[in-house]
Amino acid sequence: QAAASTPSKITGSGTSSGKVLASPTVRKAARQAGIELTTVSGTGPAGRISKADLEAHIESTASGGIKISTPGVSQDGITEIPIRGLRRKIAEQMVKSYTTIPHFSYFDEVDVTELELLRQWMNANRSEGQPKLTYISFIMQALVKAFQSGHGKINSRYDDEAEVMSQHDAVNIGVATQTERGLYVPVVHHVEGMDIWGTGHEVIRVSSAAREGIASLEELSGSTFTITSLGRDGGTGATPIINCPEVGILGVHSAVERAVVRDGKIVIRRMMNLSSSFDHRVIDGADGAALVQEVKRLLEHPMEIL
Repeated sequence: QAAASTPSKITGSGTSSGKVLASPTVRKAARQAGIELTTVSGTGPAGRISKADLEAHIESTASGGIKISTPGVSQDGITEIPIRGLRRKIAEQMVKSYTTIPHFSYFDEVDVTELELLRQWMNANRSEGQPKLTYISFIMQALVKAFQSGHGKINSRYDDEAEVMSQHDAVNIGVATQTERGLYVPVVHHVEGMDIWGTGHEVIRVSSAAREGIASLEELSGSTFTITSLGRDGGTGATPIINCPEVGILGVHSAVERAVVRDGKIVIRRMMNLSSSFDHRVIDGADGAALVQEVKRLLEHPMEIL
């Protein structure tokens, strides 16, 4: 009994017989261009090669196999965007800070491998009602420990007119938060009186209130130090602008795995960059650097933060 016939399999630009499907016009254009149609990918039915397929192949070949996009249309339009409301207030505050405060900036990197392991374990074992912890909560508690161990001078506000710097016992940390209405800095008050879970809860609460536009005046004022973070978009470095009248600010950048040298060997560790700025009128560079170094030490030994 004869075997049942099977339909012809279509491969590439044509049939299994190797015949290339293309119109006479396309074949003539291919010959004139010196192109073998067997090298052209057809997008039509059964792999049929169209004129557009041939032109795309010629263009790709001319550019070394790289497809070049079509040039854009020249444009001359201008859109004027009035700077009003909150955006105007932010601009005024930034100008005041940048023009009146001589910023001293300091950068360092932190090995947060152990911190990440601890954070993941705590999040996996947290009880009902406890928040999911981020790096910010640990950094806040590290700042509290640092301020209370010889670096409290930076937990201050400076009055330009009275020329008085007020050092605070309360650690009220602002968290720069991007919202649809602009940049807000909600404040977690009295971080020194919280544990890591309470800190995490308050960070989520005040940040959410700022994003939703329901934060109270108290929740947006009274900070003695500020943290600014772009999260996963944090990049590798920046020069954060001090939130006047504070005297220091800490920038937190994304944590990524990098190759580093440990004990003469190249190993993969999770690294995070920190950037900071200090008011050089009242904070010496050595003092600002020492604060960041202590925060770094604590983050690299996270059990000391808890």
